[in-house]
Amino acid sequence: MGTTPTPEGETYAGAGVDIVAGETAVERIKDHVRSTFRPEVIGDIGGFGGLFQFPAHRYDHPVLISATDGVGTKAVVAHQVGHFDSIGVDLVAMCVDDIACAGAEPLFFLDYIAVGKLDPDHIDQLVSGVARGCRDAGCALIGGEMAEHPGAMEPGEFDLVGFAVGVAERDRILDGTTVRAGDALIGLPSPNLRSNGYSLARRVLLDVADKPLDGPAWDGAHHSLGDELLQPSVIYSPAIASLLRVVDVRAVAHITGGGIPGNLPRVLTDKLDAVVDRDTWEAPRIFGEIQTLGGVSDAEMAKVFNMGIGMVVVVPDADVHTALDILRTAGHRATQIGVIESGAGAVRYVGRGSDPAS
Repeated sequence: MGTTPTPEGETYAGAGVDIVAGETAVERIKDHVRSTFRPEVIGDIGGFGGLFQFPAHRYDHPVLISATDGVGTKAVVAHQVGHFDSIGVDLVAMCVDDIACAGAEPLFFLDYIAVGKLDPDHIDQLVSGVARGCRDAGCALIGGEMAEHPGAMEPGEFDLVGFAVGVAERDRILDGTTVRAGDALIGLPSPNLRSNGYSLARRVLLDVADKPLDGPAWDGAHHSLGDELLQPSVIYSPAIASLLRVVDVRAVAHITGGGIPGNLPRVLTDKLDAVVDRDTWEAPRIFGEIQTLGGVSDAEMAKVFNMGIGMVVVVPDADVHTALDILRTAGHRATQIGVIESGAGAVRYVGRGSDPAS
């Protein structure tokens, strides 16, 4: 049986899309967006496309490098906790750190926010996080889209997607082809899950262990599980840029979904192995909680989570101390976590017992 039309006729608002709320949200986010502008940005927000004057004078043979990503089911945790002002940082991190692996400087960023019901306060919090991430990364937020999807998403539900565009000199693009046996692996620590593995983390912590998000993250913790799971991702790209200016960086691997075993081989040839020493860093407590409460194997943990290393940089052995100094000055407690050896394009672990990737 169909629905009887209203006497005044059907409207977009009656179908669940609030144009006025959308206009209010745009006004609310303008200052966040403007706070990210670089000198190359042309105009203001509100047009049909973001304008960015390419800094061609700084490059001889510039190559544009782009990436897109989302925040995955970390968005579900944000919805359940009702805390939205940091997850935008995760979005920026996932994109700009991907293009940093090619040696790119991030220039500008665009976001896409889909919601079940448009709430200007909700949008304001989300975009404030995106803007914070862009400021940290040094790129401009020059455009985006908000979409209200009544019927497809429930009120409060949302999805967040981003797009980063950067630039690198063509003859300085990192592609792993210069990696050599004897090179060193430097790990940049991640104090949390970043935005990866949340489906497994939620399954173990919330479903299997039945832990409340507003309860302590673990026995004796002084912060809640929700706060732990919503810690924003570290943004590594500025530190990588500082390193590239001084050190002969051979390759960079962003450790996201797939962990070290799934991402580090992407910068290796089929004649080299990465030998990772698991005794060189301590995984943050949250990983141990997930593994213990879920009975998760070492192999599964290693291929799902970053296990405390968010980025791996390959440098010549002679440059290790210089690289560590630069990265630590940039705020990262970097450490050498292994070496490159002849092999077949795989990751091999040493230390702490059996190989977790086996």
